Amino acid sequence: MAIDALSGNGDLAALRDAVSGCTRCPLSATRTQVVFGSGSPTADLMFVGEAPGFHEDKQGVPFVGAAGQLLGKLLETIGLTRDDVFVANVLKCRPPGNRDPQPEEIASCESYLFRQISLIQPKVICTLGNFATKLLSGKPDGITRVHGREQEVVLGGTHVLLYPIFHPAAALYTPRMLDVLQADFQRLPELIGREAAPPAVEQTPRPQPQPEPVAVQLGLF
Repeated sequence: MAIDALSGNGDLAALRDAVSGCTRCPLSATRTQVVFGSGSPTADLMFVGEAPGFHEDKQGVPFVGAAGQLLGKLLETIGLTRDDVFVANVLKCRPPGNRDPQPEEIASCESYLFRQISLIQPKVICTLGNFATKLLSGKPDGITRVHGREQEVVLGGTHVLLYPIFHPAAALYTPRMLDVLQADFQRLPELIGREAAPPAVEQTPRPQPQPEPVAVQLGLF
């Protein structure tokens, strides 16, 4: 779906326009253009990768290379297309040479991603690989440890189901990973249809009559 589809959500389109001129980190000096994200502005399913690559930087759309083609094929197996989901990255600009994102770059860019989540309000977010998984889970555990284990989280003020899976690029370098990805994708319809558990509400205990105080054992508190 062309990025102009975001005009269906005025706030999201405004965010895209604001991000397009971002100079928060040095990547603004080396990018061709910002890669904001693409897809449905009201998607129930959102994918978050690491950062744009060479082709994404040239076209301004995420996941347009070989990994993106595989993502499209995997979506077809569950009856979805790129038009039905929203795809974004932790970083909106390509790191030179496709190197790993640096901590200061992630810190500069993460608020854009959380704002996207807040505006789209997806039911399920698939994190693709380590960087997205660690950022959105708020935990140091890598993708190998938490792969396929969904968890309820609140991101951008939105209660979502976080579903960490391997990056499609992993299957391009290690063919046996394709079976793992296909199995992960087969779970998505059920996860999207799952009713989100309501956020826990802290109950205020009803005041009870108290006996006359005698002595306070401060060491217990």
